[in-house]
Amino acid sequence: MILTVCLSPCIDVNIEVDSLTVGMTHKIINKNTFFTGKSINVAVGLARLGVQTFLTGFMYEDNGRLFEHELHREGIAYKFVWNSGRVRENYKFIDEKSMLTEIDDVSGEVTAEKQDDLIRLIAEIAPHCEAVVVAGGLTKGMTADYYARILSVIPENVVKVVDSEGERLLEALKCGVDLVKPNVEELQRTLGVHVKNRFSALDGAKKLVKMGAKIVLLSLGKHGAIITDGKKSYYCKSNNVAMNSTIGAGDAMVAAATKALVERRDLDEVLCCGVAAGTAAVTLPDSISFTKEKYQEILAGLIVKEI
Repeated sequence: MILTVCLSPCIDVNIEVDSLTVGMTHKIINKNTFFTGKSINVAVGLARLGVQTFLTGFMYEDNGRLFEHELHREGIAYKFVWNSGRVRENYKFIDEKSMLTEIDDVSGEVTAEKQDDLIRLIAEIAPHCEAVVVAGGLTKGMTADYYARILSVIPENVVKVVDSEGERLLEALKCGVDLVKPNVEELQRTLGVHVKNRFSALDGAKKLVKMGAKIVLLSLGKHGAIITDGKKSYYCKSNNVAMNSTIGAGDAMVAAATKALVERRDLDEVLCCGVAAGTAAVTLPDSISFTKEKYQEILAGLIVKEI
């Protein structure tokens, strides 16, 4: 079983309109609502790969029950620490010129007592898991060292995976992490470096290894990904596919790479699995994940090169 920990769930509402002018009335052409959060997306990806998955984290009483229907549909077991208030709702407006206007909500505050409750819950579940994935941002009232608090209660024999950036990632690295999965922008912001090409990206990834990551899987977006353990490094280019949505692509990559890591696959195989899932995710419109069939189709055609 793999445990994923969602600290900041959100409801993403994507709205397509013919135009967007302040002070005017507009007609909605298309609307999609996603019950999401990075670790929730990872859990969905794992479930679609046939992995027994358990989800925990914070949830909010006013509209959090909406998530339960989606989790039941995906066959994901869960247990949340419930809080008063509402899950944050983010709105994305896309007009006829493909211009994106975003309005992001702020999550409700989580008290110190509720934060302690989640740590105890993770400590109770983690010993029964093969891996724990912690991903995404923090809610109001939390500090970056909460990542370290979570990792500190996970047994040493359990694989630890982190998908975050900045101070949260740096705090996690102090505890030692089996796999981290930043993208180039997150790497630059975390280390304060400028990535010019694939080789400078690899240099940045190796810095994260020196800081406490056993393996770094660095997403290069449509150009594929790099993986390194500081000794061996590989590059895998994505297949050329029609991009319908980038929502959840990085989380799909985390899901498949975590499964491969638990299965003790070689470094190049972990990379291939991650790239295949991330690529499969962008082919699906109006979705936060991928299908197993598309994943397997893309995986069969990937080529890895040692760098």
